[in-house]
Amino acid sequence: MKIEVNNIVKQYTRGGRHIVILKGVSLSVSSGEFISVTGRSGSGKSTLVNIIAGLTKPTSGNILWDGKDIFSFSDKEMSLYRNAAIGCAPQGHSALSSLTVLENVRLPFHFSPREGNSAEKANELLKQFQIEPLADSLPKSLSGGELKRMAIARAMINKPSFLLVDEPTGDLDTQTTHVIMKIFRKAADEGMAVLMITHDKDTVEYADKNFIMESGTLTQG
Repeated sequence: MKIEVNNIVKQYTRGGRHIVILKGVSLSVSSGEFISVTGRSGSGKSTLVNIIAGLTKPTSGNILWDGKDIFSFSDKEMSLYRNAAIGCAPQGHSALSSLTVLENVRLPFHFSPREGNSAEKANELLKQFQIEPLADSLPKSLSGGELKRMAIARAMINKPSFLLVDEPTGDLDTQTTHVIMKIFRKAADEGMAVLMITHDKDTVEYADKNFIMESGTLTQG
């Protein structure tokens, strides 16, 4: 499995001003690789995440999933890509407030027919992320760090080929950050492709390669 980001440009016009967010960004991530992208807020990192996830179309360039442009996908193919091929934990909190932590994590499992017990899989993930005691809690009772861990667990419930995480440690203490990094490292060592977007330079030691995003351009660090 390989995902390729090829010469991505993203620009728009606001109030008569021409704004370029991404300036020809290229990157590839293969099975078993853990890649980090660091950079300041506003450098274009989250825009890149949204494009890779198929949520935003680039102005030019393409995203290839095993050689096929994701923006040529049909609606059904795009849904399968988002639900089965990749697991995405975006920046911010995206929990469904009416569902418990366990139910939130289980939810993506049921978007497509699958074998296995989603409750068992979800509970195992909650244990790994050290939030198992919160399984029956509602999101409103969780801290920012607990919500982030729940979102990452939800992104991993379907054992995707590619894990895409945006600022996974922003609300976490140092000890919990290292727990999460070890989970990502283990996932990559077992064959998953992992792309982490972060401003936390202390986490890059776990990655195989680090890239730096600055003013819409990407260079290897």
